[in-house]
Amino acid sequence: MSVLTPILTPPEVKEYMSRGERFIKWDDDTATASPVILRVDPKGFYLYWTLQSKEMEFLEITSIRDTRIGKFAKIPKSQKLRDVFNLDFPDNNFFLKTLTVVSGPDLVDLTFHNFVSYKENVGKAWADDIMVISRNPFVYNASRYSFLERILVKLKLQLNSEGKIPVRNIFQAFPADRKRVEAALSACHLPKGKNDGINPEDFPEAVYKTFLMNLCPRPEIDEIFTSHHSKAKPYMTKDHLTKFINKKQRDSHLNDMLYPPAKPQQVQGLIDKYEPSGMNIQRGQLSPEGMVWFLCGPENSIVSQDKLLLHQDMSQPLSHYFINSSHNTYLTAGQFSGISSPEMYRQTLLAGCRCVELDCWKGRPPDEEPIITHGFTMTTEILFKDAIEAIAESAFKTSPYPVILSFENHVDSPKQQAKMAEYCRTIFGDMLLTEPLEKFPLKPGVPLPSPQDLMGKILIKNKKNQFIPGENQETLKKARSLEDVMTDQPTPVDKGSIVKSDEVTEEVSEVEEDMGNLDEEEMKKMQSDEGTAGLEVTAYEEMSSLVNYIQPIKFECFENSAQVIRRLELQKEVTLHPKATLTCR
Repeated sequence: MSVLTPILTPPEVKEYMSRGERFIKWDDDTATASPVILRVDPKGFYLYWTLQSKEMEFLEITSIRDTRIGKFAKIPKSQKLRDVFNLDFPDNNFFLKTLTVVSGPDLVDLTFHNFVSYKENVGKAWADDIMVISRNPFVYNASRYSFLERILVKLKLQLNSEGKIPVRNIFQAFPADRKRVEAALSACHLPKGKNDGINPEDFPEAVYKTFLMNLCPRPEIDEIFTSHHSKAKPYMTKDHLTKFINKKQRDSHLNDMLYPPAKPQQVQGLIDKYEPSGMNIQRGQLSPEGMVWFLCGPENSIVSQDKLLLHQDMSQPLSHYFINSSHNTYLTAGQFSGISSPEMYRQTLLAGCRCVELDCWKGRPPDEEPIITHGFTMTTEILFKDAIEAIAESAFKTSPYPVILSFENHVDSPKQQAKMAEYCRTIFGDMLLTEPLEKFPLKPGVPLPSPQDLMGKILIKNKKNQFIPGENQETLKKARSLEDVMTDQPTPVDKGSIVKSDEVTEEVSEVEEDMGNLDEEEMKKMQSDEGTAGLEVTAYEEMSSLVNYIQPIKFECFENSAQVIRRLELQKEVTLHPKATLTCR
């Protein structure tokens, strides 16, 4: 039994969405563009569009995973469509009119529905308001009856040319047993022929419920009902229902002070809501049919509604929380030969994940763009920049709480690491936390900031080296110089033109020696780790400067962790040392 008074409320569908807006719907596969009117039904069950032929296409709001506009929306690849939208003209305003709705049953199997409005900036309002509806907790934690009500809404939208509900649509909605559907329609005195039509006025919600009761009787509920009401009476009194809720539906382990048992006056509200007979409502009685609809309501959801909204204390140090995390985020399938995609970062963040992984590797000439892939496998590669752009666009669409980027950094190029750091700074902008918060300096005894303190911020988790002015700078300068020499050498025309430079050889040896001295102890530790995580490279100054509260530290053993906990208990404070890690995998 959930709460007696529902906490969640249905989403509000704005009037302009019910009224509809003119768009052009385009499809790259068929290279077609069709004028449509886009709408959302008043109850917020469907996003649907009507073609010029009056044919309708429906998309369940619960299947919508994202909406995108501007440069993040899909762009036609077909030259025919590009010509339709004047995409190749320099002054076109296409990006001010785009809207892409992303739907799918999971994070990988996605469908992109692409629209272009007739007026500028219309898509933004639709994109924002569709997301508000689709992310409403009431929508994705719907009660049993909501699914049945959804069918009725669709039936009433799909009227024929005479303005009637085609009976064949009812057969399609309930395809399991046609004879039972015909019998249920007959019981409601409605036409049952496949070519017949039903006036919407003759099929209100009350008649629809009667139709469902005849279509799918629930003898097991009748048996429960009979065992809890006065013998030989076809109803349950208010007192009987109160006893049933407190003894059978309520969790006996609940604290009576925090979760008081139901009272008769509260139960009368349930009778008012679910009992179909006005006479029974006046008498405080519940019929077997009323009992069915009560059990199908949100008061009997498996998860208590008060747990579906934010109810935790989000003001504790970051280390006090379990963090919803992702491993090898970029992969759409297997870790050996799967396809990598920036889309996975979007979908993972939209699903509520707050820590994603980036396996970064050195890009190849001539572009030398850092890439993300699963090292030493046959998985495909994506550009580091594309992943960062996807994260920036989706990080806080569904949650305001901080996002941690867990870098597994194999980029052994100072230039490319500098490029990675620059991408993070320029693309994330103010979202990127580059310095510790003033109230939470990196000092022993100072706790980590809370998720509430870090709302809207992106944190980098990467190895961090302590760079002292003047120290290590010569090595870094030589590493960059060597990289310039190695990448800027002209391609030889023939073997006779190859000249070995003693100067270059000497510089290579010197830099290798310096870099070897810098990382000798660290490399021994890396080589003992499993997988590519043990092969991470030195973090140069640009990447190190982005790291503050979170660094990766290898897990040693449970005994060591237990000692740390004991020390904290003895100190009577629950704080996290600045150099400790927040394990995200």
